[in-house]
Amino acid sequence: MRKHVLVAAIAALSLSGVAIAHEAGDVILRVGPIHASPDVSSSRVKVGGQKTDLRADVKDDTQLGLTATYMVMPHLGIELLAATPFTHEVRLKDSSDSAKFGKVSHLPPTVSAQFFFLDPKSKFQPYVGLGLTYTIFFNEKLTSEAKDAGFSSFKLDDSIGVSAQVGMDYAITDRLILNAAVWKLGMSTTAKAKVADTVPVKVDVDINPWVYFLGLGYKF
Repeated sequence: MRKHVLVAAIAALSLSGVAIAHEAGDVILRVGPIHASPDVSSSRVKVGGQKTDLRADVKDDTQLGLTATYMVMPHLGIELLAATPFTHEVRLKDSSDSAKFGKVSHLPPTVSAQFFFLDPKSKFQPYVGLGLTYTIFFNEKLTSEAKDAGFSSFKLDDSIGVSAQVGMDYAITDRLILNAAVWKLGMSTTAKAKVADTVPVKVDVDINPWVYFLGLGYKF
């Protein structure tokens, strides 16, 4: 009899130690590497209002990511995505070649409503999210080659767009969580510059990055 009671007690303790048990009022902080891979679509670059054969391209970058989710109810959370500033290389390309044009940094804070599918006490918690991204572009810099070619006044407009997300939490303990998530962020901008100090240069760019995150989380 004592043996059966002891086994039952151990089983109960082991089960209670791994359940996430998302509940209303919980706050989940997650931190880890985050990678932005732009899915670029560009108009043709206009110089003085005339279209050229050039288009813009934006390269990948990896930074430190942070997400914070507030559980409104067991199946519904509100998440804020943040990161240290991404810095992307900007290139101009035609059908056969490309050249470095400059660099730009940005912050893409994203607020999403998340829906968790399974029982709140499940060890594995897949979810989907839908939200808005406000992208702040700053620290635009031209390459020395672009400056030598006569370009100046490089600037990108801030943007707002819709974001979509899939992700999962997996309980390591009742507090510690392993998380993986993927976002598609709506990010469109107009890049502007000047050549010979007076001639306007303009291109519309849909950056729309895929964003990949892997991190550890802690539930408060």
